[in-house]
Amino acid sequence: MRGAGAWAPLCLLLVAAAQHSGPQLSERPVFTCGGILTGESGFIGSEGFPGVYPPNSKCTWKITVPEGKVVVLNFRFIDLESDNLCRYDFVDVYNGHANGQRIGRFCGTFRPGALVSSSNKMMVQMISDANTAGNGFMAMFSAAEPNERGDQYCGGLLERPSGSFKTPNWPDRDYPAGVTCVWHIVAPKNQLIELKFEKFDVERDNYCRYDYVAVFNGGEINDAERIGKYCGDSPPAPIVSERNELLIQFLSDLSLTADGFIGHYKFRPKKLPTTTALPVTTTFPATTSLKPTVALCQQKCRRSGTLESNYCSSNFVLAGTVITTIPRGGSLHATVSIINIYKEGNLAIQQAGKNMSAKVLVVCKQCPLLRRGLNYIIMGQVGEDGRGKIMPNSFLMMFKTKNQKLLDALKNKQC
Repeated sequence: MRGAGAWAPLCLLLVAAAQHSGPQLSERPVFTCGGILTGESGFIGSEGFPGVYPPNSKCTWKITVPEGKVVVLNFRFIDLESDNLCRYDFVDVYNGHANGQRIGRFCGTFRPGALVSSSNKMMVQMISDANTAGNGFMAMFSAAEPNERGDQYCGGLLERPSGSFKTPNWPDRDYPAGVTCVWHIVAPKNQLIELKFEKFDVERDNYCRYDYVAVFNGGEINDAERIGKYCGDSPPAPIVSERNELLIQFLSDLSLTADGFIGHYKFRPKKLPTTTALPVTTTFPATTSLKPTVALCQQKCRRSGTLESNYCSSNFVLAGTVITTIPRGGSLHATVSIINIYKEGNLAIQQAGKNMSAKVLVVCKQCPLLRRGLNYIIMGQVGEDGRGKIMPNSFLMMFKTKNQKLLDALKNKQC
C-alpha cells in the first residue's frame, strides 16, 4: 500500500470528476471493470478507484466521441506496480476498438502526456497479475478537432502527396517529457510511401524502452508488421512501405529528453521505372536477385568456427526458444522467445507481457535448420527492418546451461 500522502490528490480528482459529470452526480463516481463510453467527454478509472485494484483482472473501456473528431485521453492519476518494461500490471491504450494499433503501455506512477487517437474511437485496457497492486488510474477523455489540437498535441492523419512530421518544439528546443504522438500516413491504394528522417536525436537506450520512434507497415491494425523501433542519435535508414499505409509512433517518458526529429514523406507509384534505384526495407539489398539466393541455398550446410570466433563478426547474439516457424518460398520466418541476449545490435526486440521475442529470417529454410520448441544460440546479422538474418554460414547451435558462463564472458568482450 502507498502512504497516506497519496490520498489528498485522489480526493481532489474525485471532486473534479463529480463536478465535471454534472449536477445529477451527488456522490463520488463508482469505477467498474471496463465499459462502453460515448459523448464529448467523460472519466474512466480502474475498478474500485481510488481503492487498490483487484489482482488477476483484465478490464476494457471502449470510448467513442462524435464522428469527425478524435479522442484525447489525459491521465489524471496513475499508480500501478512498477517495472521498467511494464510486464506485470499495465494500462494499454489503442487506436480504434477492434484490433487497433497500440499507442502506448504505461505502469508505475509514470503519467504520460495527452494521448490522441487518429479517429473517433479509442480503447483502454488494464491488466493486473497476482502480485503487487496500487491505487490504479483515473483518466479523462474528450473530443477534439483532428487538425486543431495546438502544440501540446502532435500526430494526426496525413493524406497529402508529400509532407513532414516533427516532435513538439522542433527545432527551437528539446521535445517535452510525457508525450505520445501517432502519425497515420495514407496514400492512394496504388501507391507506396517513402519515409526519411532528416534529423534524429531521441534518448538512447539499448532496448529503446524510454523514448522511441516505432514505424509500422499498415495502419491501425494491431498485427501490422513493425518495421523498426528507433532511438539514439543516428537517423533510421530510409523506409519504403509495403502497402499504402504507414503508422509512426513517438513516445517520451518523464525523464531525459533530447532534440527530437523531423521526418519527410512522399507518395510514389508501386512500380518504378527500372532506372530508378531506391532504398528498400527488405532484408536483402535492392540489387539481390533470386538466382544467387537459390545458388546459395544449394550449397552444403556447414557451420564454421566457434562461439568465440563468431561473436564479434555477428550483429546480434542471443539464446532463445523457437516458438513459431513459417515457411515462405525458400525461406523460413521464425519468432524466437528470448532466454538471454548477449549482443543486440539493431535487432528489434518485441515485448508481450513478461516475455521478450525477436523475429528472424532464415534465408535458406533448411540451412541452418531451426525446429519449433527447441532452444538455440543464434548469431547473425540484422536487416534494415530490425529482423535477424540467418545465412547458411551463420553460427547456430543448441543452447545448454553449460554454455551460459562462456556467453556471459563474451558479453563483456571488447570487439
